[in-house]
Amino acid sequence: MSTKIKLNIAILTISDSRTLANDKSGNILNKLIKESHHNLSERGIVKDNIYSIRSIVSLWIDNKDIDVVITTGGTGITGTDGTPEAIEVLFDKKIDGFGEIFRMLSYNKIKTSTIQSRATSGVANSTYIFCLPGSPGACKDAWIDIIQHQLDSEHKPCNLTELIPRLKD
Repeated sequence: MSTKIKLNIAILTISDSRTLANDKSGNILNKLIKESHHNLSERGIVKDNIYSIRSIVSLWIDNKDIDVVITTGGTGITGTDGTPEAIEVLFDKKIDGFGEIFRMLSYNKIKTSTIQSRATSGVANSTYIFCLPGSPGACKDAWIDIIQHQLDSEHKPCNLTELIPRLKD
């Protein structure tokens, strides 16, 4: 019998042009979350505005029923890309290895173009936050190659889920 822990995950798409009807990255994440037997607890779309992004994520990390926030979009280097600036100030601890591994895996597919990604992750108020690029492929790769394993309470030798009770220590 499995003792796998189901987490409550919120998805925030950051885009000036996406709606729920055409949000490919959000839809992929939603599907992958459900396939991994976790719960989608919230889903939203917000314009590329650091204060709007920060406001929604702040509400979600204050909600004790949300364990993980995943954002998609706004991690590039254009003038409107402000997701890291919006969210990293909320981190109690940054998970540096996530961005490093994401870019390493991405390099295998898009070579040096991966330097344009500022994918990041951290912990804020005992909530894990993963900030992913807006491309569906990047979201799929991040989930399949990194996130799903770290949110699997049975993944060995260790995983992020098993640390949740100790995040407030």
